[in-house]
Amino acid sequence: MDKNYKKLSWTEARDLLRTWRENSERKSREIVDLWDLSLRDKMEMLGNEKYLILEQVCVAALDSYRLPLAEYCIKILMRDFPGSLRVHKYHAMHLEALEMYDEALEVLESIVKRDETNAAPRKRKVAILKAKGKTTDAIKELTEYLKMFMSDQEAWHELCDLYLKEQEYSKAAFCMEELILHNPHSHLIYQRYAEIKYSQGGFENIEIAKAYFIQAVKLNPNNIRALYGVLLTTNNIAISPKCSVSKKKEALKLREWAASRIEEQYKAKVSNDSSIKSLEGLLGQLQLEA
Repeated sequence: MDKNYKKLSWTEARDLLRTWRENSERKSREIVDLWDLSLRDKMEMLGNEKYLILEQVCVAALDSYRLPLAEYCIKILMRDFPGSLRVHKYHAMHLEALEMYDEALEVLESIVKRDETNAAPRKRKVAILKAKGKTTDAIKELTEYLKMFMSDQEAWHELCDLYLKEQEYSKAAFCMEELILHNPHSHLIYQRYAEIKYSQGGFENIEIAKAYFIQAVKLNPNNIRALYGVLLTTNNIAISPKCSVSKKKEALKLREWAASRIEEQYKAKVSNDSSIKSLEGLLGQLQLEA
């Protein structure tokens, strides 16, 4: 912790927490320390802002595994807002931190029943199911969530990861197709879709992977991973018995181009990176004696 925080008055500490809230800065360790040093005994002087600070401290305490402090904040919030779904969500997070997963799921389920459009508890349910190792149930829950919140790109990414964990490559590819529709200018999404199609295998999938690796390179010519993807896919296409003569010539030409671009980028990296230069110099001076 910054030593200067110890010199802050309680009003300065309050203002600093307010700034972090407004900027969405999740400085959990600092928040907990400021609470202990300056704000714990000044709660009644905070006015209505004390509830915002209690929420902020509660999340920070959970992040820092200060579970008694999180429980203290939740008890005050529950006392003053007994029917708040937001407070019940913090209660579920506390139970989750205690690894009381079944109890946490019950609380989250009760929140969803009261407000089906509340996205946060649905996502917490997925996180708990993942923590319990129930990947199939997590996929089912996340699929239901995406029927209602189809534009949640993070959820599509998460569902893709879960399908890959289960080696469901075609379903993972579908998730990435949805993400391409949402964000058609992201070279990383094209790259990942290409990698999934490459993992599926088969001549047709390799051809699709090649096309999407090339698109990723078009969007970002410095994407070295996509360039390696072009190199691998064109090599596979060139040696495939299904490849026609014209396709083979095109694949070999692309392979040479990708290899030259990779070599150019490596040389540029070596010439610009002083640490690599110094390492190569030390390796050059190294003498091995039998």
